[in-house]
Amino acid sequence: MRVLIAAGGTAGHINPALAIAGALKQADPAAEIHFAGRREGMEYGLVTKAGYPFHHIEINGFQRRLTPENIRRNLLAAYHLALSGPRTKAILKQVQPDLVIGCGGYVSGPVVRAAAKRGIRTAIHEQNAFPGVTNKLLAKDVDVVFAASADAVEKLGAPGKTLVVGNPVRPELLAQDRAAARARIGAGDNTVILSFGGSLGARRINEVVAVLCGWEQRTHQPIVHLHATGSRGVQLFEELAKKEGFTPGKGLVVREYIDNMPELLAAADLVIARSGALTLAELEVMGRASILIPSPNVAENHQYYNALELQKAGAAVVIEEKDLNGERLIKTVQALMAEPGRLAEMGRCARTLAVPDSLDRITARLLTLVKTGR
Repeated sequence: MRVLIAAGGTAGHINPALAIAGALKQADPAAEIHFAGRREGMEYGLVTKAGYPFHHIEINGFQRRLTPENIRRNLLAAYHLALSGPRTKAILKQVQPDLVIGCGGYVSGPVVRAAAKRGIRTAIHEQNAFPGVTNKLLAKDVDVVFAASADAVEKLGAPGKTLVVGNPVRPELLAQDRAAARARIGAGDNTVILSFGGSLGARRINEVVAVLCGWEQRTHQPIVHLHATGSRGVQLFEELAKKEGFTPGKGLVVREYIDNMPELLAAADLVIARSGALTLAELEVMGRASILIPSPNVAENHQYYNALELQKAGAAVVIEEKDLNGERLIKTVQALMAEPGRLAEMGRCARTLAVPDSLDRITARLLTLVKTGR
C-alpha cells in the first residue's frame, strides 16, 4: 500500500496527519507513506524528523484585504497556483499512491483534487467545528470525509459520506499516570494551572498570564503554575515579570516551550490556552477544565466555534481576546477555584466529548477504502 498525505500550515493539521501515518504504518508495516507540503512551512521539519519522504509543492492562500503587501502576496499565490497542477502531477506519478489523504492547509487542495480526478482513492480530515474553505471544496470530490465534530457535517456539504471521528491524539496521552505526574512537579494538594499560547507564543496570553502570576504570588494562592511563553515571548515575559513583581521559582515554572505536554496535561487541573482543534482534542481525552482564548487571527474564526463546543458542554470558559484583560482572567480563575469540585466536574464534562479511539476509526475506514475501492 502506497499512501500520500497532504497537510500543512499549522501543527493542528500536521500532527493529526502524522498520527494517521503512524497508525497506517503500524497496521501495515510494508506500507509506503509519503507527505506533500511546503518546504518553508512547519510541515517540512516535522515530517522529515518523523522519517517520512517529503515532496515539495508551493501553494499559498489569497489575502482578502488589499494592501500593497497583500497584492504582492496574491500575485505570488497566483503564480504558485499555476505551477501546482504540473507539480502535483509529477508527485502523483512519482509516488503512484493507492490512497491520498488531505489533512488541511492550502496544500491539500490541488493534491487531493488531482488524485480524485485520476480515480485514486481519496479522503480528507477536517479538524475544526467550522470547516476550512479547502475541505469544503474537496468534500464533494473525495471518497470519504472524516469530521472531528458533528457540527462540521452539514457545513462540509457531503453528509452521506462523512464520518464523525474526532481528532486523533498522541497515544502517549492515554498512558499517563496523573498521580506520578503531579508528584514529579511537587503539586501536593495545590491547584495546578498550565498555560501556553503555542510554540511561537501569543502576546496577549503572555500579558494576561503575567498579571495572573503576579496575583498568585502576592496573595499566596495554593497554586502551582506552569507557563510556556513561546519563542517570541521569552523577553516579553521577563519584562512583564518585573512589571508585575513576580519571580519564577517555587510554585511558578516558566519555560519557552513545553516538550513534555502529555505529562503536564496529566498533572494539570486547569489549562489556559488557545482553542486550536488539536489542543481541544487533548483537553477532552485527558478530561481537563480550561479557560479558552480563541485566536482572532485564524480563518473563519474557527477557534471560537471550536471553543464554544466545550463551553456548551460545561467543560470550559471562553473569553474572546477583545474582552480579555488580566483582571478578568484573575476573576475567572478565582471563581473556578472557589467552588469545590468545579474543576473536576468541568474535566468530566470535557471527557464526554473525547473520542479516544479516533485513530482506530480513521485507520479502519482507510484500510477498507483501499481494500474495497469504496
